Amino acid sequence: MQRLYDFLRRHPTGVDSFWAVLFFGVSMLNVVGEPDIGRPLKFAAVPVVIALSTAVALRRKWTQAMFWLTLGAGVFQLLMGIVAGVYDVAMFVILFTVAASEVPRWVSRTAVGWGLAAAPLYFVRFGVDKGSNSVDNVLFAVFMVIPFVLAWVLGDSLRTRRAYYAQLIERNQRLEKEREAQAKVAVAGERARIARELHDVVAHNVSVMVVQADGAAYVMDVAPEQAKEALQTISGTGRQALAEMRRLLGVLRTGEPQESEDYVPQPDVEQIEVLVEQVRAAGLAVDFEVEGAPRRLPSGVELTAYRIVQEALTNTRKHGGPEAKASVRLVYFDDGLGLLVEDDGRGAAHELYEDGGADGAGHGLIGMRERIGMVGGTLDAGPRPGGGFRISALLPLKKR
Repeated sequence: MQRLYDFLRRHPTGVDSFWAVLFFGVSMLNVVGEPDIGRPLKFAAVPVVIALSTAVALRRKWTQAMFWLTLGAGVFQLLMGIVAGVYDVAMFVILFTVAASEVPRWVSRTAVGWGLAAAPLYFVRFGVDKGSNSVDNVLFAVFMVIPFVLAWVLGDSLRTRRAYYAQLIERNQRLEKEREAQAKVAVAGERARIARELHDVVAHNVSVMVVQADGAAYVMDVAPEQAKEALQTISGTGRQALAEMRRLLGVLRTGEPQESEDYVPQPDVEQIEVLVEQVRAAGLAVDFEVEGAPRRLPSGVELTAYRIVQEALTNTRKHGGPEAKASVRLVYFDDGLGLLVEDDGRGAAHELYEDGGADGAGHGLIGMRERIGMVGGTLDAGPRPGGGFRISALLPLKKR
């Protein structure tokens, strides 16, 4: 049954042609069997039947042309004095089709105007004898307008429903495309976040390992115990880096954090002190100070604060020189957290703290600005008066 329905929907003109053949046969029987129509008028009614049957067959293929053909057949019928018959049912069908189709609105309005005028014109042409007085005749003529109005209203309602349905489909398609675009943006953002995380993890831990390895090589012969401690630091730092990288790559593969002993939690503000101790063990003198009452902050703010301090100290080790010293200051405000990381070293090249860098460098500071932007904070990074480098950040509790 469904196949038959689908076939009929795919071949509307064939279905209309089938009904048009039946309509033609019934109409011709009506013309031949009508006793009130003389032979000349019967011959004149044949082209009307043919025109209206053709209009029924092709009404959905050439709607506008079939409307004009039907209108012409109706005018011819009035001029020739051919009384109404079964064949005039086609006029209701065409009026419904015009109202339901995507033809110009002026054509639809012309059709309903013709429908309103058809019955009165017919009764003007042939007269009305349906009541005892003229009032009854007028009421009957008005009543005969109703079928034309109903045909047009039903067709226009169908056209409105189709248009509404088409808008719903278009809207759903647009929303689906928007969801796909948002999903792609989210994936790109997540990959960018993971890239920043990997940069911070690798840059910090590898720089610690390099410093420790250089120190171990330098004191290997004269101070084996110090060399052993340096190697142990390298081993611990390497394991920590691998654990964080496994966590990030696990998220990249599955899209969700995994609970395992190989995966470490996201670093927070409390671990900044541990980070400072690790950097001190690597040979960089760092002063650490906390002002205000420490408290729990949003996880995004805590991670951002940790990564900023980590990147700043990594840059100090890379660009500050062997005698550089650094200071880290955390300030808890009522509405946020302030960070100040300074060093008295040589400082980085000017290109490294410009947005993007003239040579594509400065990815660490670019990552800082992106992290700050995600939590609605502000960042100021650049050379410090008197030498060295300064990074100042303000992280609000609520994103602005």
